[in-house]
Order: sequence, then C-alpha cells, then structure tokens
Amino acid sequence: MSQGMSSGRNRIGLLGGAFNPPHLGHLKLAELGLRSLRLDEVWFVPTAKSPHKAEPGLGLDAGARLRLLEAALIGTGFPFRVEALELERGGTSYTVDTLETLCQREPGHAWILLIGGDQLLGLPQWRQVERVLALASLGVAPRPGFAEGLPLMFESRRRDQWSGSPGELVWLPSTELPFSSSGLRTELALGHRPKGLPIQVEAAIQQENYYR
Repeated sequence: MSQGMSSGRNRIGLLGGAFNPPHLGHLKLAELGLRSLRLDEVWFVPTAKSPHKAEPGLGLDAGARLRLLEAALIGTGFPFRVEALELERGGTSYTVDTLETLCQREPGHAWILLIGGDQLLGLPQWRQVERVLALASLGVAPRPGFAEGLPLMFESRRRDQWSGSPGELVWLPSTELPFSSSGLRTELALGHRPKGLPIQVEAAIQQENYYR
C-alpha cells in the first residue's frame, strides 16, 4: 500500500511546462519523483502561456502540444496522467492559480511540484510564491550544467524526505539527462533526428511535420 493511500491522502506530483516537445528528461524527472517521494501519481500540466519564457519561434499550438504529451505517456507503465486545466483556462499560466483550483477541486490530495534545478534561482520571482508554498511542496532535481545553489528564502524549508505537508523542499536525484526542448526544436528544424524523444513522440512529429 502506498504512503498516500495509507495516510488517507493521495500524494500527487505536478510537473508543469510547455512540453514543446516532451522529452525523456521530463519522463525521467516524473519517474524519479514517483519513486523518491513515494507518490501515488504524477500529473503533467502543460502551460497555456508561460510567464517566465518567451514564446518559441518554432512553438506548437496548445492542441498539438497536448497530443504530443499524451503520446509521450503511452506505455510508460507508471501512474502518469495529463491535467489540462491551464490549457482550458487559457491566458498566462501561473502556478498559484493552478494550485488554488486543484486544492478546491481535490481537497484530499497532497501536492508537490517537480522541477529542475535550473528553475531554483527564479523561484523567488514566482507570482505569490509564499502562497504557492502554503499549498504545495517542491521536489527539485539537479540539472546537468546548472549550479545547485538554493535561494536563501528556501533554506529553512529543506527536508530529507517529504512528509506530505506543504511548504517543504526536497532534493531528488539528478535525471543525468541533458535534453532541453529548445535544443530538440533546433535539431528538428535542421532536419535531424535527435536523441531524447520518446519513440511515439518522434513518430508523431515526423508524421505531422512539426518544427520545420
């Protein structure tokens, strides 16, 4: 029996991003979170519009990104699912708004955001970051090529294990995968077949002639 089931609260990991395209690094981060944090499920949350990144020149529309993400999760064998609420809401996607909606909709869950270490330095600038940490915890995986520094405001929140309560920060193992969506888009635009894409995602990209 999982930790979430035994405590009466499902432990849910939330992995947000544009997924433009989804790659093996995303799947590995979700798997690490699932195992290390004893999660019941990981929900992939595609953004409508990121407040932190400019729209990529080779970006896909929301429908295409959603189809690729759904394809990426086929056959993983893990309790992964897509949560499309940010796409349905539209506009700029803020984590605090998503968490408020999820906490109201599913009050029996405990939430932890799964992020890469490259996002740490920008965390203090997130909209209503203190409210975010009142609703969820953070599971952070070091990213190859990025320092593992922790902003001072998060030092007191660091824990060795996630208790299931909000407001904690737990380090995850590194994915040890250097893939980035921007790098993969560049390779695809050049007509290459880059490493790092799930087989079914690569097939869909080739079939639809995306990123050309």
